[in-house]
Amino acid sequence: MLKGSKMKKRLILFSLLFALCTSLFVGCDNNTDSENNKKSEKSLTVLNYGKYIDESVIKGFEAETGIDIKYEEYESPEEMYTKYKAGAIDYDVICTSEYIIQKLISEGEVLEQDYASLSNYDNIDKDVLKITQSYDPNNTYTVPYFYGTVGIVYDTTKVTEEEVSTWNVLWDEKFKNEIIIMNSVRDAFIPALKLCGYGINETSEENLRDALQLLDEQFPIVYAYFVDEIGDEMISGNAQLALIYSGEAAYAMDFNENLAYTIPEEGSNLWIDSWFIPKTCQNEEAAKLFIDYLCSHDVAMANFEYVYYASPITSVVEALDEETRNNEAVIPSKESLLQCEVFTSIDDEKTALLNHLWQELKSRTVN
Repeated sequence: MLKGSKMKKRLILFSLLFALCTSLFVGCDNNTDSENNKKSEKSLTVLNYGKYIDESVIKGFEAETGIDIKYEEYESPEEMYTKYKAGAIDYDVICTSEYIIQKLISEGEVLEQDYASLSNYDNIDKDVLKITQSYDPNNTYTVPYFYGTVGIVYDTTKVTEEEVSTWNVLWDEKFKNEIIIMNSVRDAFIPALKLCGYGINETSEENLRDALQLLDEQFPIVYAYFVDEIGDEMISGNAQLALIYSGEAAYAMDFNENLAYTIPEEGSNLWIDSWFIPKTCQNEEAAKLFIDYLCSHDVAMANFEYVYYASPITSVVEALDEETRNNEAVIPSKESLLQCEVFTSIDDEKTALLNHLWQELKSRTVN
């Protein structure tokens, strides 16, 4: 009996201790969950191109809302896609190019939102919203941030306006070692595809090889393949012509009055960078608050003055002086936009083909 009574007491004591420990662990887990939830409510992880937002905008949002911004950067849309799909970080809000967004939408990675209910949504140019419908039909996946074109920046003391009226100028032996081409596969193919009579979203291997043949003929006269360095190279006078993003051309023109920008008559690309909320988002309301904040006049103006690309915020454009509004490199004209196509997403097989062709070209360049 005594032995059995002691055993019973020990069992009761063990049960009590087990229950106490279990409650402590559960309490710890609950506290951890509570802390994580509290943390997610007070922070946002943002992924954007490098040097693509005024730092004062981030600080202003943090001060106004009490929400901390964890800011991550990338260089190309393809790099953004890789970083996001790696899954190492739960991004709350992302900015990137239209064709990558279209791909992510098709993969179910983008959350639909009622963006029209945002307090600053009406500030967005309705014409720009119509253009974004090529990849976001109901404007429920994205909010435009900046837009622009791909064209030619040139030295007006060495190159005539007539010469740059066509993409053929980038194949003119007269400008050997004076031409810079963008080191970006889809952008670099634009002039060649247009000269072949194809659209910029061409995926036929036969037609892409036609364009590659032109690029192959071009590379002996190319000075260099750059991306971020193009503006500075043109400012310094190291080349006379360059395939370039309109905003980069505007930047270069500010520092070198001999430079000008144009879109050749065959047409080009209209690009649009937009914000979206991915399915990894931990705080949708805070993410929408951040996007709405970016659409306010003062914030959009600060970003425009920092980035110097075309803003979709109507009041920002209206506040510019006439010379700036009429600068094709800063604000593309309606006529120019009609000449341009928006990139669309292409499947993995066609992307691999395009990259393979690009590597073929670059390997010949090395040789």
